[in-house]
Amino acid sequence: MAFSELVRQWSPAAAAAVVAWAVLALFLRHAERLPLDQPNARSLHVRPVPRIGGGSIWAGWLVAVLWVGGPKPWLAPLLVVIAISLWDDRRPLNPAIRLGVHFAAAALWLWLAAPEVNFLAATLAIVWMANLYNFMDGSDGLAGVMTLLGFGAYAAAAGLAGAEDAVLFLALAAATVPFLARNLPPARVFLGDAGAVPLGFLAAIFGIAGWNTGWWPSWFPPLVFLPFIIDATLTLVFRLFHGDRIWEPHREHSYQRLVRLGWGHAGTLKLHTVLMLGVVVSAVAALRWSPQSGPALLAAWGAALGVVYAVIGYHWRRRRNQGTNESKG
Repeated sequence: MAFSELVRQWSPAAAAAVVAWAVLALFLRHAERLPLDQPNARSLHVRPVPRIGGGSIWAGWLVAVLWVGGPKPWLAPLLVVIAISLWDDRRPLNPAIRLGVHFAAAALWLWLAAPEVNFLAATLAIVWMANLYNFMDGSDGLAGVMTLLGFGAYAAAAGLAGAEDAVLFLALAAATVPFLARNLPPARVFLGDAGAVPLGFLAAIFGIAGWNTGWWPSWFPPLVFLPFIIDATLTLVFRLFHGDRIWEPHREHSYQRLVRLGWGHAGTLKLHTVLMLGVVVSAVAALRWSPQSGPALLAAWGAALGVVYAVIGYHWRRRRNQGTNESKG
């Protein structure tokens, strides 16, 4: 590959990383004026932490978006999701209002970019992905690593397909690096809703767009983000089964239980990084050399993750029962 081509492909990513770093440094310098994540009975932290990391990612990535030409039917819906999420960070909204905006943004993108896709299924998938990404952003480094690896996988897959949007996916992964460096345990900054929700939104719409355009098969996007999808979906199903109010904050995700079982944020991140790396590397490898094995790979990883989360659940219930017996004794 010619040097000029390398520069063309990597310049937007480099610019995104530099701008994201500068904006995050500015935010942290004035963190006391910005939204803080206050510890409560359901959080995993004991001190207030700024939740403005998402803003630095979008500042850096939007530089790359303006740099790269071509149609961007996802930009207006994304800005709507960022705006409502930023509002929710500063002044919590009624969940029905927030979800209504998510559905409207998803519908708008489908109308603009993919009208031939099954509307109901795609809308539900987009809204669920946006919200589950936010649910999974509760432990240091977790969402940052998933974003770096997930959109890095999209960049690799789009590059294999010769898609110009590979540059944008790479830039989004690069814009996440400065945030991740400060979100590793012990976290000095969080994504906030304005970071996590739009990232999940993009993971879904880019996944659908890539499948609809022929960059990758339908199994690829869910496999790339499978650790988040399995944990959040199983937790939702179990909470529905037990009659819990699913819109209320809680600490019942497998990753939250693992932190509370004594693994801490660092141990939890190490385990999930191994799982995410395994999923992403195998997904890209299968796409490159054996696309027909994708459905079986998706099923195998789903079963493996289910076992991991079941083991965590077993130890969680065992510890809870031991605590109950000790209190009775």
